[in-house]
Amino acid sequence: MPESSITSPPPVLNREVRDAVGAVSARAVARVQTLWSGYGAIWRYALVGAAAPTVIVKQVTPPNEAKHPRGWHSDLSHKRKLHSYRVEHAWYAHFARTARDSRVPDALYTRGQNGSWTFVLEDLDAAGFPERRSRLTPSEMDACLRWLANFHACFFGCPGEGLWPTGSYWHLETRPDEHRAMRDTALQRAATDIDERLGRAQFQCLIHGDAKIANFCFPQQRNSSALSVAAVDFQYVGKGCGMKDVAYWLSSCLGEDQLQTQAPQLLTLYFQHLSQALEKHRPAVDAAAVEGEWRSLYPLAWADFVRFLDGWAPEHNKLHGYSRRITSEALRYLDSGPSPSDHRRQH
Repeated sequence: MPESSITSPPPVLNREVRDAVGAVSARAVARVQTLWSGYGAIWRYALVGAAAPTVIVKQVTPPNEAKHPRGWHSDLSHKRKLHSYRVEHAWYAHFARTARDSRVPDALYTRGQNGSWTFVLEDLDAAGFPERRSRLTPSEMDACLRWLANFHACFFGCPGEGLWPTGSYWHLETRPDEHRAMRDTALQRAATDIDERLGRAQFQCLIHGDAKIANFCFPQQRNSSALSVAAVDFQYVGKGCGMKDVAYWLSSCLGEDQLQTQAPQLLTLYFQHLSQALEKHRPAVDAAAVEGEWRSLYPLAWADFVRFLDGWAPEHNKLHGYSRRITSEALRYLDSGPSPSDHRRQH
């Protein structure tokens, strides 16, 4: 993410970071970004006398009055954001170190107290992942899907204590205002059924919950067959069907025409990686059965996200022909059973 001009964080944060990592001194050298709705900032700190020369510091200090860029201000919205940081604190405290084969930043220090949070994290730029992308090469797409597959397999069947009971920032239960504002009345009526079908899936795992392209960090090389990526931003991690992450990731990096032509092959690629990852992390799990169930839920995962967008930002550019077509398939699926053949295994 592009770094903005530096404005000084409070001196107490400098001392907290210094003491947390055992440095002689700690100094903010760049503000990486401001958090959504003005809930704090992310800083890059330069260290002297510590194991690493730099760290990333995420400081969450909720404002007295939030300023949502789309006007969604409410007490429920505020509480949802606060809980998302409690979840992120729980993630780094109890789960991040066990994310095998899915690179995430090491948490060097976390603190949550009196409605504010401080996260001192490994600087992924310095660790070899300095690039952010708006468009992906085939190798980078493969690396992201491999990351997701390994993440889902590593946390397959995990109850996720302390995380969201249902992962994803658009979960229906947390978005009643957006549900009431929907224009698509057929999807609005089906929203609860869609949510329940996804929640009743036999095979569940932890999902990232905000697996958009902007939350992946890339190395400088672009076309290596051994390319790996890292991911950040774990405010909405929780239980769910892996298709929610995959559909959302696809929506973030491909436009309508690309989705029409590439989504089936990319979905197959994800399941190839998932099969390999399950064999490694959960060998007792029947990968073919997981693929069969999750492929049938792919349209529902899309419809679940489209439901949120339809109420939250009905003119959003992700509400295009492909997402509407997949949503229509999901609505038919609720009545008729198996999903259309284009989401089944591609040979």
